[in-house]
Amino acid sequence: MKLAKGIRIALYQPDIAGNTGTILRMAACLGIGVDIIEPAGFDSSDRNLRRAGMDYLEMAQLARHLDFARFEEWRRGDGRRLVLLSTKAALPYTKFDFADGDILLFGRESAGVPDSVQDVADARLVIPMRGGGRSLNVALAAAMVAGEALRQFD
Repeated sequence: MKLAKGIRIALYQPDIAGNTGTILRMAACLGIGVDIIEPAGFDSSDRNLRRAGMDYLEMAQLARHLDFARFEEWRRGDGRRLVLLSTKAALPYTKFDFADGDILLFGRESAGVPDSVQDVADARLVIPMRGGGRSLNVALAAAMVAGEALRQFD
């Protein structure tokens, strides 16, 4: 299953190294690129990042962006759609038609993304939850949504 551009996962200023490592490991195994939008709340030598990512970190297709403006410049230049996952969205991710080249954007674990980032997203999706939970772990959410996007391409 080879995509022309392939989907990517973008992490907006991630602040938990273990979650980022887990996402990098999953993405390496599934052939998904990952973009980290700085500043992150940890550096690449963080022990928790290395432990969660194990030896998959070297296999990961990782790009770092100094800030959101530079990420946006790259994304627009590459003609990719930005798909934001947000607890404030209304459209369930399972009802969305993903496209080749989509970037799945996940916000900071502690604060999500600012309104200025929400405003530039081409689509805003939610993972429906029962029981009044506020949010899922970002690595789990990334796996669920990436799995659905890949399923649609299979």
